[in-house]
Amino acid sequence: MSLPNVFKALSDPIRRDILMMLKKKGEMSAGDIASEFELSNATISYHLSLLKKADLLFENRQQKYIYYKINVSVFEDIVLWCMQFNEGVGKNDE
Repeated sequence: MSLPNVFKALSDPIRRDILMMLKKKGEMSAGDIASEFELSNATISYHLSLLKKADLLFENRQQKYIYYKINVSVFEDIVLWCMQFNEGVGKNDE
């Protein structure tokens, strides 16, 4: 997991919408994802490639279709990484 790639991927509202859609629907083809947006297929492909580069998505190729689903383990790693900043907070304030 590359934190800069993850945070870059999560910084865009379209990519966050894609992730939320996949969370609700599970696995979806690239075409099904694209049909939910008023964007070109090339634009959706770009967003999917950034999400994949950040390891936020799994890709499953079946014949001529590509299906995507969320890689939950990366989100777990992010939460653990963020939690380290909460450790010890307030202990020196006494």
